[in-house]
Amino acid sequence: MRLGEKQVLTVVKTVDFGVYLGSDEERVLLPKKQVPEGIEAGDPVEVFLYKDSSDRMIATTREPKLTLGELAVLEVVDVGRVGAFLDWGLEKDLLLPYKEQTEKVEKGDRCLVSLYVDKSGRLCATMKISSLLRTDSPYKKNDMVRGTVYGINREYGVYVAVDNQYSAMIPRREVYGRMRIGQQVEARVAAVKADGKLDLSVRGRIPEQMDKDAELLLARLEQCGGRLAVTDKSSPEEIRSEFGMSKAAFKRAVGRLLKQGKIEISGEQEAVTLRK
Repeated sequence: MRLGEKQVLTVVKTVDFGVYLGSDEERVLLPKKQVPEGIEAGDPVEVFLYKDSSDRMIATTREPKLTLGELAVLEVVDVGRVGAFLDWGLEKDLLLPYKEQTEKVEKGDRCLVSLYVDKSGRLCATMKISSLLRTDSPYKKNDMVRGTVYGINREYGVYVAVDNQYSAMIPRREVYGRMRIGQQVEARVAAVKADGKLDLSVRGRIPEQMDKDAELLLARLEQCGGRLAVTDKSSPEEIRSEFGMSKAAFKRAVGRLLKQGKIEISGEQEAVTLRK
């Protein structure tokens, strides 16, 4: 009998409160409300094994959202003294201990986790999933991909599981705006590294992105009465905070709008203003 896995077991005994599955040497209870109609001794039943609130192994015919060796995005339904509790489709919520959280989670959050058996023989969740991610993705440079944020490092960047199975990162220089654990992101593959891991960018290729950035600046100009508070003399931090783009991207967008004759640069401060 394998805890945390789906398996087919045989009915060995029927009782008032359910049926026992397994063999004469080892058996587990499938509660009455989980027993398929018409089941008899000797019949096979596909079940998932976990432990109930009394730490007794128990079988269920319900479909868990996560089994051993898999990854899944689960919702936090409660937070307690020992950790967070996740909805994984079974009657007893799944514990995510504090020591297994890469970032503190709260009720309502969603996080990518895997399943493990702790020292007490109980099933728990962990957000430390990097070793389970694959490095043989089919993607190449400039492909668009989707993934889940599973870790954030203020020094290096944001860790993403592409398709919830491939190892990837958004380098710190490519991180724009606030990202959070469990966030779904759409990004472009900026590079496929020698070890197979992916570097991602949440911004498009430069020609296409330049058009989007120019549209953003134009819209902001119209909102702000035709004059921007920042210029290409502003610090990279000011520009990133204001527009969510690098200083180089800002200057490219300004250049695009100048070329199109939609803006002009005026005054000693070289302010960006709408062309009248």
